[in-house]
Amino acid sequence: MTSSATSFHGFSEEERAAMKDHARELKAAARRQSQADKEAQAEQDVLARIAELDGTDRVLAEGFHQLLRRTAPELKARLWYGMPAYCRDGRMVCFFQSAAKFKARYATIGFSDQAALDEDTLWPTTYAVTALTPAPESRLTDLIRRALG
Repeated sequence: MTSSATSFHGFSEEERAAMKDHARELKAAARRQSQADKEAQAEQDVLARIAELDGTDRVLAEGFHQLLRRTAPELKARLWYGMPAYCRDGRMVCFFQSAAKFKARYATIGFSDQAALDEDTLWPTTYAVTALTPAPESRLTDLIRRALG
């Protein structure tokens, strides 16, 4: 074994908790009956998770959720690793990640490879957010519209 192999300590507590959240989400989704029931319950799960967040994380998650409902109502809300995510045709397009969940300096809003944000050979897919004032809301609105193609 090399010294770098012995220094690996595995996943952090936060990462393990996120994986457990994801496993619970998948099990709960599998137990639901109709697609409409699944979508309605998934929306309620997202709203409940947002309500559990504290302070700035909750304000940002609520604002992002409302922005998505206005800008892209066709996206379906669901939990993804314990955080709000928004999907089209069952594939995650964008998500919110609270600062507290991973003990980060700021919350992030990210876009998956399903988002049509391609620019040249390098482009950002995750954005730090500290407040949803008019300028960031406008930028996110543009990104969401671009992500949907």
